Amino acid sequence: MQNEIAMSKEEMETGCDHDGQEPSQTQRKWLVRGLEQAGGKLPLFDEYGQQVNPQTVRSCIRNGWAEPWFTNPLKPDWLVCRITELGREVLGE
Repeated sequence: MQNEIAMSKEEMETGCDHDGQEPSQTQRKWLVRGLEQAGGKLPLFDEYGQQVNPQTVRSCIRNGWAEPWFTNPLKPDWLVCRITELGREVLGE
């Protein structure tokens, strides 16, 4: 089963379309989890062990709050992300 978080190279290179909007409660909850992780790594799974909604990941990347970080050699179709400086700013950090 292919992971739905995987994004095309074009999607990752389109840049952010952040227009001053604030993250939703779901986006904020995901982004906050990256604040205390090494390098700002954002989780692939929520606190209940469920995969983070791919729409949440994509929208945070599009808004510039998260960025793709590296590929997972064991699961290359998983998108490993980290929080950006803009992401920290919108969270008030």
